[in-house]
Parts: sequence; structure tokens; C-alpha cells
Amino acid sequence: MKHVIDSTDLTVEEIDGILKLAQDIIDDKEAYSEACKGKKLATLFFEPSTRTRLSFESAMMELGGNVLGFSSADSTSATKGESVGDTTRVVSCYADIIAMRHPKEGAPMVAAEKSLIPVINAGDGGHQHPTQTLADLQTIRSLHGDLNNFTIGLCGDLKFGRTVHSLINALVRYEGIKFIFISPEELKIPDYVTDMLREKGIPFQEVIRLEDVMPKLDLLYMTRVQKERFFNEEDYVRLKDFYVLTPEKMELAKPDMLVLHPLPRINEISVEIDDDPRAAYFKQAQFAVYVRMALILTLLGLA
Repeated sequence: MKHVIDSTDLTVEEIDGILKLAQDIIDDKEAYSEACKGKKLATLFFEPSTRTRLSFESAMMELGGNVLGFSSADSTSATKGESVGDTTRVVSCYADIIAMRHPKEGAPMVAAEKSLIPVINAGDGGHQHPTQTLADLQTIRSLHGDLNNFTIGLCGDLKFGRTVHSLINALVRYEGIKFIFISPEELKIPDYVTDMLREKGIPFQEVIRLEDVMPKLDLLYMTRVQKERFFNEEDYVRLKDFYVLTPEKMELAKPDMLVLHPLPRINEISVEIDDDPRAAYFKQAQFAVYVRMALILTLLGLA
């Protein structure tokens, strides 16, 4: 039985297989409309979510399966002190596969150790978000054309951004990737990430000003400054609008540079960018449904 807790739990070959299956689903959704008939997905969301939870539910419904679960820890026995392991062990008696989001890093790994069925990490604290990474990779492959040989700028909250950490872990396994990390000092990429890049001989650059590197980028991955990760309100207020992508800044970019964002967006991308053909973040949200459909099928052995 395979779980997906970290983006590195999938080999490059497995990722390519999931992305290929996702493209097959895009090309012929009807062929998969009953692939999970009689199967149940449990969505255990201990932390608020819109896109991730609804896209998992949509994915299972598109496959002809059913969904059960919760969208808040307040409505569960966690309020009585039940452990993540016990909750998972019980729920795995009711469903065929679990998608879990939790504010504590490592909680989905604990769940996987106790579960009788596959567990998918739908985001744990500031740690990992592997299915968002699959959506990111599908977006890049579909719109950019290749997962090799490009320069990607990651901008905003790189310290707590689990989508950033997952994406980096996935991209380092492809060829010719160059990273540019754009953040204020307080939200810079963790040292363990840059240490890993140095060990692998992968080029990267750390800067503060977005404008200085815009002309170099093939992809720009924007992130929000996450209020829920701050202990100090003053620090959040000071940093939340540090980066705002505007039409003026987009004029500095290549004509085919793609703008990605895992969403939700707050102020970091002007709504004026939405009509720019390089804006890919809403397409990214749609691709997320297809890759989650493909992952569910793969983990259930139905692909």
C-alpha cells in the first residue's frame, strides 16, 4: 500500500505516469466517469481549505465515487482529545482512501502509519503539499511544454510556503532547472533547502527585489504571505504587501513567461493581471482536479 505524504514519495516515472493519466482524463473525461464507482474518499481537513478540499471532492465525484469527511477539526472528536492516529484508524474502516490536511507538520505521516488505506497529504503546516505540486507540474508541462530547462522565480513567503517546498523537491529531479528565490529576509527560503541545492550542484540565486530578476524568468511562482503562520500581528502587517505583481512589472517579463500561484490570492497579484494570457493560476486550479483524479486512481490500483 502506497501513501503520498511528500512529493519525493513518488518517483519521476510515477509522477510522469500520473501526469500522463491526468492528460488522458482531460482528453476523455467520460471514459473515467465510473472508474471509482463504489469507492469512498474521506476528506479529513483539520485546517480550513477551499480549493484543495473541493477539488479532491470534485475529483472523486467525477470518477463516480463518493465522499465523506469533515472540513473543520471543531466538528470532530479531536476536540475531545482523540489523536490523529486513532481518528485515521477509525476512518480507514469507513473509506477506501484518505486526503488529510492538518496544521501540524508530520500529522499525515502519523496518520499513514496507522491507516489501513492509502493516505494523501493535502497539506501539513509549512511542510509539504504534494498534490499541489502535481497540479503545478501539470500546469508547467501543459502550458510551458516541458519540465526541463527553465528558470523559475519563487516569490513571497518562502519560509512557511509548503507549496514552494514541495515544488522545489520535485523540480530538482528534472534537468536544467535554475531557481531564483525572491523574498524579504524574514521569509527567505530555509537553509536546509539551499544546502540541498548546493549539494546537488543546482544553481540558485536569492534576491529581495522582484523587478531585478523579472527579465530572467520563464516562470514566476507567486505566493501569499500567510497570516496563519505568524505569531506577531505587526510582522504580518509589515510584510503582507511586500510584493504586488502589477501590469507595470509584467512589462519587464518575457512575452511567454507564465505566472503561477497556488491560491488563495490576497493582494500579491493585481486583478489586472488576470486577463494577461501569461496568467496561469486559474488554469492551475482546474488542472488540480485532473491530477487528483489521476492520483486517486493510481493509489487505488485502478489506473
